[in-house]
Amino acid sequence: MPNIATVLKDEIVRLARKEVRKEVEGLKKASVRYRTEIAALKRRVAELEKKHVRLEKKAPKKVIPEAEGEGITRHRFSARRFAAQRQKLGVSAGAMGTLLGVSAQSVYNWEAGKSRPRPQQLAGIAALRRLGKRQAEELLANLTD
Repeated sequence: MPNIATVLKDEIVRLARKEVRKEVEGLKKASVRYRTEIAALKRRVAELEKKHVRLEKKAPKKVIPEAEGEGITRHRFSARRFAAQRQKLGVSAGAMGTLLGVSAQSVYNWEAGKSRPRPQQLAGIAALRRLGKRQAEELLANLTD
């Protein structure tokens, strides 16, 4: 005949396992639910990041607004004068590109006479002619913030 202490000990272990199993089952279900929600959120973030990149590419890059009534006006462009304007403002080609919404390489190509700016960019260049050195620095500081 088994010892009463052994039987009592076995019964306590059995009941303890039963209670632990109930608690762990709830935690497992919660864990599965949280992992599912996290996976859905990761998919949503990836989708939104892709959409953001697409919209950023479509957004107009022009920072310098056209003056009113300038939509029809034709602007002249001189590579030498453009380079002089950039030096007068004391900005790098990259900074000038940021002001106009183009790359630094485009600015170099315009200054070298290898290419010409598009009409929208010509309007931005014309607007830059009206800026002083301090105004250009302030505009750049606002853009980088």
